[in-house]
Amino acid sequence: MTPVPALGLALLALRSRPGALVLVDGRSGSGKTTFATALAARAAVALLRLEDLYPGWDGLAAASRALVDDVLVPRRSAAPGGAATWDWAAGRPGPLRRVVPGGALVVEGCGTLSRAAAVFADLRIWVELPTPERRIRALRRDGAAYAPHWERWAAQERAFAAREGSRAIADLVIDGREFPQSVFSASAGGVH
Repeated sequence: MTPVPALGLALLALRSRPGALVLVDGRSGSGKTTFATALAARAAVALLRLEDLYPGWDGLAAASRALVDDVLVPRRSAAPGGAATWDWAAGRPGPLRRVVPGGALVVEGCGTLSRAAAVFADLRIWVELPTPERRIRALRRDGAAYAPHWERWAAQERAFAAREGSRAIADLVIDGREFPQSVFSASAGGVH
């Protein structure tokens, strides 16, 4: 599916009920951040980026578990939730990222679409793009800070997606090659 119709379907899902949840996953550089940012902005709902929760470069699985245990489980019971953030510059835990219960929420990031998280979602989205294009995008976006970690991170993404069946449990699979800048660039600052 292309991103524009997917954006419309995701907006419908967020407006379908109070407290709706949309999960957006995909490998690094696929376009998931761009899509989720545009979706949250258009729907005027909260956006949680899993990138803020990874406890360093080896933390994909840990952040995925924290999303479920510390955010989604409390949210389902209308309790406030929150997970520890990561201070990337200092290389240590940062402040708690609180999530207020009750409102609609978009969660994006590698590791968002696990079997445990999927049961909480109103809509599950996977954004895909061939590896060479993803790598170019990711390194253009993050440059020298990401380059030495590309393979290390990619191995975690592959293992996680294979173990969880992330693409297979998605309701929508979006082609990350076709993000029209007229729709997505203003709200997300480019394709990520």
